[in-house]
Amino acid sequence: MTTAPIDLRHCTHADLPQIRQTLLDVHADSYADAMGNEFTRRFPWFVDHWGGHPGFACVIGYDGSEPVGFAYGAPAAPGREWWREHVSTPPAAASTFSLSELMVRPKWRKTGTAERLHTALLADRPEALAVLLVDPDHPKVQALYESWGYRHVGNRQPFPDSPNFAVMLRELHSAT
Repeated sequence: MTTAPIDLRHCTHADLPQIRQTLLDVHADSYADAMGNEFTRRFPWFVDHWGGHPGFACVIGYDGSEPVGFAYGAPAAPGREWWREHVSTPPAAASTFSLSELMVRPKWRKTGTAERLHTALLADRPEALAVLLVDPDHPKVQALYESWGYRHVGNRQPFPDSPNFAVMLRELHSAT
C-alpha cells in the first residue's frame, strides 16, 4: 500500500459554513452508486447535525486543491454513551468520541488515506473511547476498523431505513 501525498486540514464547528459543500461533494463522489437510497440522500442532514455540535471535529485531506476524503465526529454527551447497552461491563473511563463519517473518494482508496484521516482526527482527542457504526454488508471495512483497534460490541439500527450497523468501540488511551 502506498501513502497518498495529501495535506491534512483540521476543522471545527466554526468552519462548517466553509467546508460543508466540500463534505457534500466528497460524499456525492464516494456514494455515486447509492444516491437512490433515501438514507444516503439524507447526508446533508447528517453534516448539519454533526457540524452543529460545538465539539465537532473534522479532518479533510487534499491532494493539491482537490479534496480526497474526510473524517468527522463529535464528543458524546456525558451519560448518553449509547454504546453502553452493548457491553456487559462498561469501562471506568467512558468519555466517548463518536466517529460519524470516514469517507475517501474512489481515486484515493487503498492508498492509506483513510488511515491517515482517521489517525489525524483521533490523535489529540481527550476522550477515553471512540465509537462508530459500520455497515456489516462491508466486511472489509469492518476488518479495517478492527485492524485499527476497534472491536465489534453489538448491532444497532439507529433509523428505520438505515442498515443494522455493527457497533465498533476502541480505547483511545491506555490505562496508566
